[in-house]
Amino acid sequence: MAKLGVEQHESFATFRLWAPFAQKVAVGGDFSDWQNIPLTKNETTGVWEAIIKRVKPGNSYKYEILGFDNLLHYKNDPRAKVLTDSDVGRSVVADDEFNWEGCEKTPVVSRSKQIIYELHIGTFVRPDAATSGTFTTAIEKLDYLKELGVTTIELMPITSMATSNGWGYAPNALYSVEPLYGGMFGLKTFVKEAHKRGLQVILDMVYNHFSGSTDLWQFDGWSKDNHGGIYFYNDSRGDTPWGGRPDYGRPEVRDFILDNVAMWLSDYRVDGFRIDSTIYMRNTAGLNDDPDHDIGDAWDLLSEITALAHKINPEALMIAEDCAGNSMITAARENNGCGFDSQWDLGLPHVIRGALGIPGEGPGLQNISNVLQQNFNNDWTKRIVFADSHDTAANGNTRIVSAASQNTHSTNSRKIAILSSAIALTAPGIPMILAGSEFLQGGDFNDWNALAWENTDKFKGIIEAHKHLIALRQNQHGNTGGLMSGEIKILSADEKNKVLVYQRGSDDEAVIIATSFNPSEVIDYQLPIPDGQWNIGFDSSWRGYSPDFKELNIEKINNQTKISLPAYIILIITKN
Repeated sequence: MAKLGVEQHESFATFRLWAPFAQKVAVGGDFSDWQNIPLTKNETTGVWEAIIKRVKPGNSYKYEILGFDNLLHYKNDPRAKVLTDSDVGRSVVADDEFNWEGCEKTPVVSRSKQIIYELHIGTFVRPDAATSGTFTTAIEKLDYLKELGVTTIELMPITSMATSNGWGYAPNALYSVEPLYGGMFGLKTFVKEAHKRGLQVILDMVYNHFSGSTDLWQFDGWSKDNHGGIYFYNDSRGDTPWGGRPDYGRPEVRDFILDNVAMWLSDYRVDGFRIDSTIYMRNTAGLNDDPDHDIGDAWDLLSEITALAHKINPEALMIAEDCAGNSMITAARENNGCGFDSQWDLGLPHVIRGALGIPGEGPGLQNISNVLQQNFNNDWTKRIVFADSHDTAANGNTRIVSAASQNTHSTNSRKIAILSSAIALTAPGIPMILAGSEFLQGGDFNDWNALAWENTDKFKGIIEAHKHLIALRQNQHGNTGGLMSGEIKILSADEKNKVLVYQRGSDDEAVIIATSFNPSEVIDYQLPIPDGQWNIGFDSSWRGYSPDFKELNIEKINNQTKISLPAYIILIITKN
């Protein structure tokens, strides 16, 4: 099939639109003084085409379709890279020229040192409380993220979305960047500036549904049983809790999605993806091991997505949000897997909350012990681990510091902020930090409250603790190599005292993690660590992190040493 969308040439442009059931198609725009120009249909492919002169980048246009239902439909180009407005706007002929200043390539980051930072452009850096954040305002904090130790920025969805506001998980159009955030130029500039600093950028993409207001719905007037028409399943498979599910079995729809993947990697130079809710792509009920509701077409498409991404960019980080514990998501394609590099693990944030005694979660240390030891495909890099995410901090929940304490700036909240992040940064897996966790952002995650950047001055010590934890996680001092391995051994889960001790790495490169989830001090405690003399390389009770902490103030330790563990402490203990 010929290239769809607008193909620009020196003296003309070719407009192509897939609308197999349309009776007539015309396009009007700035280039025609908004007089309609008819397109001609290829009866074999269902593609309509017109060659039009005097088309320039920046020209806006829209299609008029006489549909199968005998009604006129005014539609945007499904492959438009620019829209004037995400809901009722017009398509715009894109200007693909961009000066990358030599920053096209993915910064090299080994999987063992990867640190992901999840952020939402609309709230990350807002000029004021009533004005959305943009790619330009987010660029202001790239140096901060680099100094923190982040390697990879995960952008929550940035495609044109319903009402131009929200989390981004109600996509109206897949090919255009949300105009409110800064559009095509804004995203390219953000990626370029990130690459200049050695930071990767991955996009959160939604292929499991479209918003109810998408232009794709009953695009050319044809549908069955009032379902979505040519872009959607026209039976029960087309139904999701959020909008219509694309028809992954229709070749033109598969190409629509695969070409979209290719566009972000090739045109925008992004460094990978988190594919949202793959379980709702592959199963109509969002269930695992449920063959009655499985969508085989989706399994095949997911495999094609990862293959295409790795063909275009072998370094691309491909993450699935499947959350069902299915190892076939991250199994190699040659072993009939989907070939994702890693998948989200929603278990850790819940068991951390349970260990802290937060209501609604299973209490105790056994759950966290179990989750810490899990992996996929016998490869620790196959899971993304975190203490909080946009999901766990919303949907009726709040961020972990707010869930644990009514006063998110209290002494205990500061201790819990370090403790919870430290668990994720010392667990086997690729760690992720939710934006603001490192400076005690409170409340729930939503799409209107800006991050409280003033907290970075109030809680410099908590940010410093995160910098130290990331440095240890990446073995920057050469004595915490065990944190870059997949090996873990639970040494003790003392439910009475709420003290959890585990070893990362083999005995030759062992790193011991000792944690107390106890809200009170634990007096005269002997940590069950291996024989020998050990050094405390990280002590979350250090007053440098907060002057009101009760400091442990011990540098060396062995398994005979009796210490009094302050509340909510975490220690990282090494041989050297």
